[in-house]
Amino acid sequence: MLAALVMPAMSQEVEVTSQRRLLDGVESPAYYPVLNATGDRLLYLTEAGALKCYDLTDNVTQVISHDYVAGHDACWGGDGKVYYVTQQADENHLVYRTGHCYDLATRQSIQVTEPQHGAVRAVSATRGGALKAPGRGYASSADIGSAAWTEQNRVHVTVGGEERVFSPVDCWAGYLWASLSPDGQRVAFFAAGKGIVVIDLRGQILAMLGNYEMPCWYNNDYLVAQNAKDDGHQFTSSQIVLLKADGTWQSELTRPVSMTMQPTCGGGKIVYTTIDGLLYEIRINIYE
Repeated sequence: MLAALVMPAMSQEVEVTSQRRLLDGVESPAYYPVLNATGDRLLYLTEAGALKCYDLTDNVTQVISHDYVAGHDACWGGDGKVYYVTQQADENHLVYRTGHCYDLATRQSIQVTEPQHGAVRAVSATRGGALKAPGRGYASSADIGSAAWTEQNRVHVTVGGEERVFSPVDCWAGYLWASLSPDGQRVAFFAAGKGIVVIDLRGQILAMLGNYEMPCWYNNDYLVAQNAKDDGHQFTSSQIVLLKADGTWQSELTRPVSMTMQPTCGGGKIVYTTIDGLLYEIRINIYE
């Protein structure tokens, strides 16, 4: 599964120094992992779409919600709380989405938006979190700090209380997976048909990293992403790749045949799952 040592051009290399299976014998399958910034807690979804949290230090799990999480949409806020959206359908098959905030210290979840039609998105911010919705949304405080999210073919960036909206590349199918770099100076997102785009806080394109999905910042200089191929019906290969944020270098961390996907980063760790829902954690060294 692992590319133990990759030595591409430019005298740059990455070494996978460790790998371990998470939740082995405890939970499987598990999908859409999300590490917190310090890398000691991990959100994940069960096969039924319920949301759980795994403490990597204490090796214990706790249930956040048994309800189906809409769009696999859960994130860590800068306040350490979990923001997520559940989805229910009524007897007329009308879909309603509801925003929630979960406090790990009290183990209590609070409903923060009323059930409503349309997309409701959980957004991570440097000082808290928010739920963005076409109706009434929610913010954890008057100043949630910096944040980035997408709506259709627009990327929204909040800096110093000011919301900026950009459409730096033409894309009829829309943008996904926006996130701020750890230093808050750049935004990476996915534009359908174009791949991963890195912009500055004025919306200027800094780099196009290739047609990979689900980008997440490993540190200020590198991102980790999914490189998946399909035949129009099912995945034929999927791997985890490391990308330099300026677009000058890339390397594989797992092989295409490994069917590894949905990467997340935090605290120097990289976690991903397989097509069968097996969670793995790896650590790497980058040599320049």
